[in-house]
Amino acid sequence: MRYSETHKAETRERVLKEAAKEIRAKGPDNVAVAGVMARAGLTHGGFYAHFPSKDALVKDAIGAMFADARARTERIDADGNPRTVLRAYVDFYLSTKHRDSRDRGCPLPTLSGDFARSQPATRERFGAGVEGIASRLAAPLAKLGYADAAAESHALLAQLVGGVALARAVGDPALSDAMLADTHASIVARYGLDTTQ
Repeated sequence: MRYSETHKAETRERVLKEAAKEIRAKGPDNVAVAGVMARAGLTHGGFYAHFPSKDALVKDAIGAMFADARARTERIDADGNPRTVLRAYVDFYLSTKHRDSRDRGCPLPTLSGDFARSQPATRERFGAGVEGIASRLAAPLAKLGYADAAAESHALLAQLVGGVALARAVGDPALSDAMLADTHASIVARYGLDTTQ
């Protein structure tokens, strides 16, 4: 039986979704193709109908992770006020919900260390995702008057990612909450994002 192109694309997306989950859970080097295919409801033999190699699967799954993370924050970009946009993103990123959502949150805090040791093509795809997030942050920063909004967005993103990564890594829940709260307060003060004033 022949399947339509839509069916093939939908199947590929299902595989990418499962691969993204496995990458988040185990890192890119520990992705098991057979397990990914089984969770997608397919046989291991069907893998090569969608991807030429495991490296290609990982590379494409990275793109899927960033697309998924972006889709969940699209409504933040809908507000035209740069202060409101930036505050909403900071509130989301440094929330306990985001900290506790390793399997669905931004891939940067969970996977940056893993991808530093990956293949060049995989690192390039990861870098494109990083730059995509940075450019989303640069837009409101530019509207707020930062002369080098791109450089400022890199610094802000590093602080956001570091705050979540450390909050996830520490064993003491009170310290984890404090790291999120302190990072949040620092960013809000630095960019004048306090909406209660």
